[in-house]
Amino acid sequence: MKIGIIGGGLTGLVAAYALAGEHEIELFEKMPYLGGCLSSYNMKDYWIERYYHHCFSGDSTLFSLLKDTGLFDKLEWRTGTSGYFVQSRIFPLNTPMEILIYPELSILDKAKLAWLTLMAKKADLRALDDIPADQYIIENLGSNIYSSFFEPLLKSKFGEQRKEVSAAWLFSRIAIRSDRGVSGERLGYLNGGFHQVIGALESAIAAKGGKIRKQEPANNLTRTGEMWQINGTRYDAVVSTIPPQELERLGGPAAPHVPYQGAACMTLTMDRQVTEGIYWLNMKDPAPYGAVVTHTNFIPRERYGEHIVYLASYFSGLVPPQLDERMLSDFCRRFSVAEDEIHWHRMAVDPWAGPIYTTGYRSLIRGYENAGMFSAGMFSATNYPERSMEGSVRAGLEVAETIRQRSVHDGN
Repeated sequence: MKIGIIGGGLTGLVAAYALAGEHEIELFEKMPYLGGCLSSYNMKDYWIERYYHHCFSGDSTLFSLLKDTGLFDKLEWRTGTSGYFVQSRIFPLNTPMEILIYPELSILDKAKLAWLTLMAKKADLRALDDIPADQYIIENLGSNIYSSFFEPLLKSKFGEQRKEVSAAWLFSRIAIRSDRGVSGERLGYLNGGFHQVIGALESAIAAKGGKIRKQEPANNLTRTGEMWQINGTRYDAVVSTIPPQELERLGGPAAPHVPYQGAACMTLTMDRQVTEGIYWLNMKDPAPYGAVVTHTNFIPRERYGEHIVYLASYFSGLVPPQLDERMLSDFCRRFSVAEDEIHWHRMAVDPWAGPIYTTGYRSLIRGYENAGMFSAGMFSATNYPERSMEGSVRAGLEVAETIRQRSVHDGN
């Protein structure tokens, strides 16, 4: 079969990797690089992801892919510390003592949080899909726990749309991040960077005869009988990894529109770290970014020769005007950093960074095939109700298997 794949992010690459060799593969990617949200900057002496990344201990499908591509031995486990920026102060929240003395929560509040963490893995996510996260927390744990603990988390992930997010996402988020020790969370990172995964997949696809067309977007789709054409070329099967509404705009089949948000992530470097050793600092105080993620408080600075910091912001629609200037200025002022201390800074912007898991989101999820077109990505069931590398790898493998089974059924 001749198979066209739209999108060179992780799901598209995994699908191409799984199908190449036994089928003729052509993958279309509009950017000059592959990886999507998992793409990286190639600096002079190192690679660093455009958007902060780590993996979790339960990511078994991702680990299998790393073994297949010879990268598993580079996977290392480190402690990811977290904290909150409140009233112009940094409060670490990792050890029992740090949590105990956090002034924004009472002893009773902290006991309720501990109970919620224990309950998260047992929660019925179906029952929580229609309940707003803020409503659930306020009604069951109290308004102070929401405003002092959960609202900064929701704000850092969903910005102004945080009130639309379901309790299913929140519980999933708590459950996936419950692999904790006495000093922080246990998180995985690939020594040398996740760009190695993208590079390994690209090389393997090419070695199997697959074609990857960078800077060649799928501009239009047309259907002839049971088959689809991409940019006028006919394919026996087409896999789309772009949002359903974008696929429909190009001429693809109609499907429920999945709510998406954009991400604007600034990466900057300097000689010192200013977040008191904390990896992930949620901003409770108002700021043009929701979190300060100091990568080199997670992975040793010595690997890069400088400290690496991400400023994470999410938006809907258009990027807010002069956001990069406002982010950099606020960071320098708030953390007492002179602008000449910044070695370099870059802004990565993706208007389709990921779904917003609003109430009722579950009803929008569809299977892998629709009107003869196959679709998989961050909108797939494997990424509900929290997107991850694991979910994207599974989506790529599962859509490939769906095509493989259809090919056998049709006798191709």
